[in-house]
Amino acid sequence: MLRAALLVALAVFALPAFAQPAVLPEPTSTEFCQVVQKLLANTEVVSNNTLFDNMPDYRHSKPSAEPLNTYQVVTYRGQQPIMVSCKVKGAAHIRAAFGEDAAGEQQYCPTVTRIAWAQAVAELREQHLGAAANKAAGFVIDDNEPYITGQQYLSDFQLSYAGDDGAIHLSSPGLFHDYDSWTTWILPAKFEGQTYCHLATVGYIKALATGEMEPGTTITTGDDAPASPQ
Repeated sequence: MLRAALLVALAVFALPAFAQPAVLPEPTSTEFCQVVQKLLANTEVVSNNTLFDNMPDYRHSKPSAEPLNTYQVVTYRGQQPIMVSCKVKGAAHIRAAFGEDAAGEQQYCPTVTRIAWAQAVAELREQHLGAAANKAAGFVIDDNEPYITGQQYLSDFQLSYAGDDGAIHLSSPGLFHDYDSWTTWILPAKFEGQTYCHLATVGYIKALATGEMEPGTTITTGDDAPASPQ
């Protein structure tokens, strides 16, 4: 039990200072990707966030810096939100639009998953589900490298899986383009400075820990993806 608590504590203290106090909003709230925008760009600028109830609208959306528009969709299993997908702007583009002090160091999708993970462990402990909390504390958060194309970001993947190490792994696929990169000069404006993430929900992580759900959930972003309660 002590080892499990230590793992979570180390994970939280390893987060950037701005991220430590974060408690993620409910996945069905439009505030969710607003918070993700703040966390990933280390910014206090609040986005105008749109929550879609279907995957095609999300797939075709493109966030913008001026005005700061971001986009969100939730993936369900039955009535359970298991994943939130966010399209936000990178720190460099926030700085270009709002000034050098408007954003800090760029963070990536696994940062948010680690916050959700720590939150899940804490909630399980508060619910006196010690065995499930200890199990969740042993989950591994993969340090997924962000993709560079939308096609890769929108491809099928496993949100969780049982690894060869015997642990349950959580994936956080994403896409990132650095607005400060030379490639900005050759990209169409709608592709510049984008940061996209697929993020496991706190509820999904808890369900894996309690055994309500099994690892190996395959995610699709096709037209028929369950983006509302089923």
